[in-house]
Amino acid sequence: MAEIDVNGVKIHYQDTGIGEETIVFSHGLLYSNRMFQDQIDFLKTNYRVIGYDHRGQGQSEAIGPFDMETLTEDAAQLIKKLVKGPVHFAGLSMGGFVGMRLAARHPKLIKSLILLDTSANPEPVENLPKYKMLNGIVRWFGVIPPVANQVMPIMFAQSWLNDPINKESIIFWKKQLSSNKKSITGPVEGVIYRRGVEEELSKINCPTMVIVGDEDVATKPEKAKFIQMGIKGSKLHMIPGAGHSSSIEKPAEVNRLIEDFLTRNNP
Repeated sequence: MAEIDVNGVKIHYQDTGIGEETIVFSHGLLYSNRMFQDQIDFLKTNYRVIGYDHRGQGQSEAIGPFDMETLTEDAAQLIKKLVKGPVHFAGLSMGGFVGMRLAARHPKLIKSLILLDTSANPEPVENLPKYKMLNGIVRWFGVIPPVANQVMPIMFAQSWLNDPINKESIIFWKKQLSSNKKSITGPVEGVIYRRGVEEELSKINCPTMVIVGDEDVATKPEKAKFIQMGIKGSKLHMIPGAGHSSSIEKPAEVNRLIEDFLTRNNP
């Protein structure tokens, strides 16, 4: 693990693997690059793999602002400092918000784009009251058990949560969720008040794969279809039994899709 200064903020990242091609993983809200650990371990034998924590999350410094435009510039600077040449960029949810902006605004940095469980639209207005209420509680008390209990069904498929085989994983990821400091309210606001990038999708010209869980309630499958229709030549894959954290819930399927995609776009 290492740290790098990006836009005046210390960003925590892991850099592993060997290979001429580099893939960068950008995680979702409330977690860290650990949510891609299965993918990192799987790909590192053939690729250089970088996973980083957004400012205010994981082990990175909690210095604002936390809006998506700032996070996009963080990612662009991180790539420029760590990698020579364009990268394959994989972003889940919040990481996907960053990925779409990067590919549209910094096309020379992105060789291909993988978007998981994400949206090009602003946060639906019907979600705002609940998310603002939960964020207000976190601001005062932290991610206490009642908050974590309400967030877990947003982050994971109900069928995955109900399966006894996932008991240890559920305990682990709930603990990770509860470990967020009160400062997580800044990144949460950055997500719930984000602007949409619908008009920028047509500017994305790199090979793109869109992945979504069929039980994703945070960014529903129709959001993934909207992205796929807006990015010329992009492909959409729906994963049965996955929710908003498909990299955790269905790692083998996500690994297979990513490996196939990278092989096709890494001649």
